[in-house]
Parts: sequence; structure tokens; C-alpha cells
Amino acid sequence: MARVPYLEPSDLAPEDQDLLKRPIWLFKALVNSPKAARAFSGLGGYIRHGSKLNPRLRELAILQVGWLAQSPYEWSHHIKLGHDFGVSDDDVRALIDDTAGKPTALDALSKLVLQAAREMTRDGAMHEATFAALQAGLGNELVVDLTLIIGFYNAVVRVLGTLQIDVEPEYRPYLDKFPLPG
Repeated sequence: MARVPYLEPSDLAPEDQDLLKRPIWLFKALVNSPKAARAFSGLGGYIRHGSKLNPRLRELAILQVGWLAQSPYEWSHHIKLGHDFGVSDDDVRALIDDTAGKPTALDALSKLVLQAAREMTRDGAMHEATFAALQAGLGNELVVDLTLIIGFYNAVVRVLGTLQIDVEPEYRPYLDKFPLPG
């Protein structure tokens, strides 16, 4: 159960009701602080709609963070979103196997993105060789975007965990199909 109430548009000032145009429980909790919710949504909006990074790679990076953090909310939401952006069930299984050090059929760039997300999540930063390889493959703009995405979603999973945001019923089947470890 969440540590703060899930608010509805009617609970908000008229100028803040747009913050719940996507009425997921994370946003319904964040609007307890409308200015913080707006700032959060600004960066999240750039990541989803402004970055030129391939959306499949973006979603793989986010899923890797969710898997490592064992965040049911992040994991379930981004399996669904990942499907919307070209991540297949085979890709999800490959992410799980790649994380465990098992061989996969993922392409080299996808594996490198997953490695970068693991390094930033586990070690706090990408290793030099990983960064250099991504920079060579993506260029400066996209490697900065990827770094920002991984960093932002590491923050998101901590917010989700601390506020104890529940997984909405419509996302639970994704957890049933791809359960988190432990």
C-alpha cells in the first residue's frame, strides 16, 4: 500500500489537473507535490518523446534497471511499454539471460546497452570501455541521452520503492509472465 494517497484530478487545483492525463498510480502519488510531479514529468517526457535514441534500446535499458532493482512497478510497466516500442518476449527473456551471464541472440548494441545499464545501476557509472564503445556506436548526443535515461530510471525505482507504489491490476499479468527473481 502506498505511503501517500493516490489523488484524483478533482483533488488538484485546475492548473495541475493535466498532471493526471495519464492516470497511473505513480503519477497519482507524485501529484501530492504538483511542482515535483511537473518536474519529474518534464524529464520523463523528454526521455519518451524528445530523445532520438531508438525506443527499443531505451526500453531495454529501463527494463534492465527495473530487473536489477527488482521493482515490480517499473518492470511490469516497461514490459508493456517495451512491447509498444518493439521489445519482444524473446528480448525480455534474453535480458534475463544476459544479466545472468548466459549467451543470448541479442545484437551487439542491445547487449552493450544492457551492460551500460548494469554498470550504472551496480557501480554508479559506466566503465570506460563500455562508454567508449557506446560513444563510437551512438555518438555523443545519444550516449548522453542513454546515460540520462539510465540515471533517471535508477531514481524512479527508488521513488517507487520508497513511496511503495502498488502495481495496477492491468499490469500484474506482466509480472506473472516474467516474475522478478527472489
